Amino acid sequence: MQKIYGSAAEALDGLLHDGMFIAAGGFGLCGIPELLLQAIKDAGTKDLTFASNNAGVDDFGIGILLQTRQVKKMISSYVGENAEFMRQYLSGELELEFNPQGTLAERMRAGGCGIPGFYTKTGVGTVIAEGKEHKDFDGETYIMERGIFADLSIVKAWKADETGNLVFRKTARNFNPPAAMCGKVCVAEVEEIVPKGSLDPDHIHLPGIYVHRLIQGEHEKRIEQRTTRKREDA
Repeated sequence: MQKIYGSAAEALDGLLHDGMFIAAGGFGLCGIPELLLQAIKDAGTKDLTFASNNAGVDDFGIGILLQTRQVKKMISSYVGENAEFMRQYLSGELELEFNPQGTLAERMRAGGCGIPGFYTKTGVGTVIAEGKEHKDFDGETYIMERGIFADLSIVKAWKADETGNLVFRKTARNFNPPAAMCGKVCVAEVEEIVPKGSLDPDHIHLPGIYVHRLIQGEHEKRIEQRTTRKREDA
């Protein structure tokens, strides 16, 4: 099956529809599928639900879709540096389902493994637990969290081979593997596509079985908070 497409728009062709549920990899601005997010913006797809650790910043990442009011709901751990995300949530324009980061990652991974729900102690006794099933195991109380099953996964990796095996670079690995796993269709953008068989099997972070479409592109790689010090103090 041919997985390589010429552009983000081509890779998303036939996959987008209003009201869909998208799982997106990345953490802040690290490892975000920036080309695919721009293509979704350009397509004008609206009433979207995103499962993502956060929404980037106001003018980058999922933030560009908040600006155009294409997002209806966020399932996230962190509002972060995005003032528009905060404004829309506080004004009631945007639905928000807060998840602890570990819970969100495990919900995605569970969906990718076909697990509909699991129990965790995280959130017990807080607003996170409200309305959720509670169960005791060995004298400890747990709450049930549902696996995430998205219509579409969009992720960013460092390298891929022609069959879609992915390698992530350092912390850009973050939420990308579990996000890739939980979608009915996964589209990945990468910096480099290498020939089949050239990746060391021990270095592959996500098997190509999870990746349906693939693009190679140039990435801006913004820094969310640039912190520097004078050379003489280094």
